[in-house]
Amino acid sequence: QVQLLESGGGLVQAGGSLRLSCAASGRTFSAYTMGWFRRTPGKEREFVTIITGGTTYYADSVKGRFTISRDNAKNMVYLQMNSLKVEDTAVYYCVADGQRYGPGPARFRPGSYDYWGQGTQVTVSS
Repeated sequence: QVQLLESGGGLVQAGGSLRLSCAASGRTFSAYTMGWFRRTPGKEREFVTIITGGTTYYADSVKGRFTISRDNAKNMVYLQMNSLKVEDTAVYYCVADGQRYGPGPARFRPGSYDYWGQGTQVTVSS
């Protein structure tokens, strides 16, 4: 099992920045891929970004504004969010999985990921 704990969420004005952190513990060697999804009320969980074998993938909606990074020595993954928009408001979930993902559609599916954090709220005000 891998346990994931997010931190860094909060309230920010549009155009501002936030940095989310996710600490992994347990069988961290099982977390080959790590990343972030988000959910807004009434909507399905939405892919944001993953880092898998050193390759990064981003949702089109965040490309150029968000950056994912990973520190394997600390078992941490980070999400730097810049130029935030009101529509980025959501609960952000850290995810991990033992598989490596390529450019196919599997990376977009929430069900592809075995491990989820409890989520951290990000609210962007206008």
